[in-house]
Amino acid sequence: MASSSLTVSQASILPGSAIPRHGSAHSASVASLCVPSFSGLKSTTSSAGPSVFRRCLAPAPRHRIRASVAIETDKVAETALVDKSVNTIRFLAIDAVEKAVSGHPGLPMGCAPMGHILYDEVMKYNPKNPYWFNRDRFVLSAGHGCMLQYALLHLAGYDAVKEEDLKNFRQWESRTPGHPENFETPGVEVTTGPLGQGIANAVGLALAERHLAARYNKPDNEIVDHYTYVILGDGCQMEGISNEACSLAGHWGLGKLIAFYDDNHISIDGDTEIAFTENVDKRFEALGWHVIWVKNGNTGYDDIRAAIKEAKAVTEKPTLIKVTTIIGYGSPNKANSYSVHGSALGAKEVEATRNNLGWPYEPFRVPEDVKSHWSRHVPKGAALEAEWNAKFAAYEKNYPEEAAELKSIITGELPAGWESALPRYTPDIPGDATRNLSQTNLNALAKVLPGFLGGSADLASSNMTLLKSFGNFQKNTPEERNLRFGVREHGMGAICNGIVLHSPGVIPYCATFFVFTDYMRAAIRISALSQAGVIYVMTHDSIGLGEDGPTHQPIEHLASFRAMPNVFMLRPADGNETAGSYKVAVQNRKTPSILALSRQKLPNLPGTSIEGTEKGGYIISDNSSGNKPDVILIGTGSELELAAKAGDILRNEGKTVRVVSFVSWELFDFQSDEYKESVLPSAVTARVSIEAASTFGWEKIVGSKGKAIGIDRFGASAPAGKIYKEFGITAEAVVAAAKALI
Repeated sequence: MASSSLTVSQASILPGSAIPRHGSAHSASVASLCVPSFSGLKSTTSSAGPSVFRRCLAPAPRHRIRASVAIETDKVAETALVDKSVNTIRFLAIDAVEKAVSGHPGLPMGCAPMGHILYDEVMKYNPKNPYWFNRDRFVLSAGHGCMLQYALLHLAGYDAVKEEDLKNFRQWESRTPGHPENFETPGVEVTTGPLGQGIANAVGLALAERHLAARYNKPDNEIVDHYTYVILGDGCQMEGISNEACSLAGHWGLGKLIAFYDDNHISIDGDTEIAFTENVDKRFEALGWHVIWVKNGNTGYDDIRAAIKEAKAVTEKPTLIKVTTIIGYGSPNKANSYSVHGSALGAKEVEATRNNLGWPYEPFRVPEDVKSHWSRHVPKGAALEAEWNAKFAAYEKNYPEEAAELKSIITGELPAGWESALPRYTPDIPGDATRNLSQTNLNALAKVLPGFLGGSADLASSNMTLLKSFGNFQKNTPEERNLRFGVREHGMGAICNGIVLHSPGVIPYCATFFVFTDYMRAAIRISALSQAGVIYVMTHDSIGLGEDGPTHQPIEHLASFRAMPNVFMLRPADGNETAGSYKVAVQNRKTPSILALSRQKLPNLPGTSIEGTEKGGYIISDNSSGNKPDVILIGTGSELELAAKAGDILRNEGKTVRVVSFVSWELFDFQSDEYKESVLPSAVTARVSIEAASTFGWEKIVGSKGKAIGIDRFGASAPAGKIYKEFGITAEAVVAAAKALI
């Protein structure tokens, strides 16, 4: 073939979606890098430490390290140079935190050896193209120690982290924020900081690699072949989300997931013996992980190398490498204490640490021999990518159909005409619950989107999320596309964040009851912050679920997600609006979408449309003229039917009535002022909204002279019809409110 170059185009996104946090010039340019390209596919261009001692340690687990094993890497640098490189990492972190007078120096000082070995000897990446598809992924789950990662990116030659960026650590519009942010710093895979999220993201990244490898690798060409590495700390281990995600990783047998547990026994409140004394090794063995213990993570370079080699040899299980370190290693007075965890060392202790580690260099100085040693990663990374591009060219020649699919996944370019697979409905088609209509859409999309996959938190038969043409993703069937998360909502959301951030064309969805977003809100917030376009399929969206009662009936949830930045909160009323909601969700890869879906059947209403849904709010019926109705009735989801019925009643009494569907406040906000005025004319103050949820926020829509009908208390256990009547969520209530305003 003459050329296998590919022009990349992003899937269209709505104006204003996923706006960079600061709105700065560099933020915009970073966002523009987030779609990788094929470029040629074309190439872009143990020694003794200081006198600091560790506590007595627990007995070693059964998996021992053989010190004689050597890892297969580049020629390992001389130990003295490794020491110097490791100390460079430590002091870049110390200096940045000191200059900012803010940050967490302890973890980088303790984890510098494993960071050095990973980035300098083990991982494959291209510093000049941080989005090269077949790179190894690295996640710093203990995100507070982000100066470790920034120092490593700087040494490796990433353009995003120059010396000036290190000096601007934690400052306004810096590319080195206080916790790793994928949307700010190319080279950072996921946004971490809330503890436990990162390890769960890493499970998602490893799942994506396993799934794509199973689908696209051939006996003569393993085109998908990379590892996911993660460093997590004691805090991550304490958070329940890490156990949820790691349980699934063990169940799925994600053998290319290698996690380094920074076992330093220190958290903000002090020694972990005050609250965390479990045997982590045994827990992970029970979760189905291979467990290795490196007893000396401070200077035991060969032990770390041997552990990585052993981990790679275990292909059927993920591996946890427990690396016992001293937090703040090298600090004479603060090492191994909570005081080095989350604050600058202070000038006197910095000087003492420099003397203790024999570091004569001024702040932010990278010694020339260290700089020279690391400089090889730029040409090496370009060569790795060029080699893979040639491999892909051969793959494309021999397997053109699979190559076309994989390209779309790598670039995020949606197949032409994919949206035509979405169903359309007319009022004569029998109504159905929007959760059932959702399943129709999910199965239609799975046929036309090669990167579409997902599942539910043990509620697939109730959320209606099974892809009928595919089996279950399991250890022995990783090519399948139904993900079984079990009752692990928080882990599920964070895993999906990792999946979607693996490649732009991987589009995951996950599902549970809407009320149980309470269990996964932190993961949804990280979706929004990190521009991860997960599709959240949330059923049983109101008191309409009936007899299960107030524990299962969401009230405040719609309002709370409408308040969350960079989220599309969608509540469709029927078949057309459900299809329109999925069109919005698929198109917007940098904004997560939450679909609130009904348990009860709803009719297909006259006037609804996919196109209207894309605007967020639109007119479904109107008998007025001159944009001057007597009253505007506004509904969402199951209550749009009630607004439509009330409109008919009022029209029969001679009133001019406009009925508006308000599927998504966020989408409506993106429309032009002219369009918004055409739907909600400012001169018409007689407005009534109805929604079986909290009225909080509706004054923004109905105005101070309007009326919002909703529920500002918890629900009740009873048949849905009875609850609606008792709570006044009826067409008659809308009519009465409208008459009071006209």
